[in-house]
Amino acid sequence: MRDDATTQNAALELMARRRSAPPLTMTGPAPDAAELETLLTLAVRTPDHGKLAPWRFIVFEGDARTRAGALFAQIFAAKNPGSSEDQLAVERKRFAHAPLVIGVISRAAPHAKIPEWEQILSAGAVCMNLTHAASALGFVSAWLTQWVAYDRDVLNALGVAADERVAGFVHIGRRDGAVEDRPRPSLADAVTRF
Repeated sequence: MRDDATTQNAALELMARRRSAPPLTMTGPAPDAAELETLLTLAVRTPDHGKLAPWRFIVFEGDARTRAGALFAQIFAAKNPGSSEDQLAVERKRFAHAPLVIGVISRAAPHAKIPEWEQILSAGAVCMNLTHAASALGFVSAWLTQWVAYDRDVLNALGVAADERVAGFVHIGRRDGAVEDRPRPSLADAVTRF
């Protein structure tokens, strides 16, 4: 069994090496059923004031990614009559690059004791847990929204209720080679003391 210091160092190393990877660079195979269950189980281990579970998931795997892409292209074309075939191809492939996409849906709502803002933050924490869990299982991920997260016609077609919002679509896959890090904020610019 690992000692506490080893476990702590492994957790810190995992957090330090987590990087977002563009879905265009992802390959398969997708997480298997047990890995998907682990991802979702770890994702919900998040701060949740009041134990409201103010979030839910929509899983896009296999052919569902292609069906979602066809839906995105259809809605995009209806709203942009002059769309080129290249633009529509981008929409058709939007969820096809990563072998798994998990939509995190915020169900934040007015509550007598729990501020709605805290519920929204909880959904964001679910997204972050999902990216860390993917990294821990050897996958890469990208937490994205893009226009499909905000378009009411898309949301209706995906079964997102009028009082729900997309916290993110987390794309998960594999990648050959390391993902380059991006510049990070300077702590001198981000930290003040009271």
